[in-house]
Amino acid sequence: MPLIGVVFFFSKSPRYIPEPIIRAKIYALFLLTIVLPILLFFLLKSRGKISSIYLPSTQERILPLLLNIIIVTLITRRILPSNELLELHYFFIGILFSTMTCLVLALLKFKASIHMIAAAGVLMFFIALSIHYNININGSLAIFFIITGAIATSRLHLKAHSSIELLVGFLIGFTPQLILLNYWL
Repeated sequence: MPLIGVVFFFSKSPRYIPEPIIRAKIYALFLLTIVLPILLFFLLKSRGKISSIYLPSTQERILPLLLNIIIVTLITRRILPSNELLELHYFFIGILFSTMTCLVLALLKFKASIHMIAAAGVLMFFIALSIHYNININGSLAIFFIITGAIATSRLHLKAHSSIELLVGFLIGFTPQLILLNYWL
């Protein structure tokens, strides 16, 4: 989801950003948000720290969430510092706060939906970009609302989460992005 938000930002931003910078940022984010987590998953699975990709228990979520906090911190400090692309920097700060909140809830034995956290965070970022750049992306927003609803429906259908866990996940993803608008909008 973070990579979707970054690609969407680069496709909709009216600011001039050189093509080599865009490619370098997307490549670095692809490595850090997709390739590295997959490799860490296989490492954790081979070490017996997690049983499956679904992370069925709150105990299994703790280490992957800690690792994700480290990755997102690295991204905000090295790949997207605040003096370069302010919107993306605060998008990832929101992701960091959402991940830390999810970790705290996992430590308290509550399993918030990470799928909903990610979808809600990207949805709020899309809405913020629409407001910030005063662009009409209603079609994209409508499609992403449908995707978010489909994610929630699938999680309920698979009995992976309760409706409360989905709602809490949505709020954990949406709220930090909304609060951080004060810093870049």
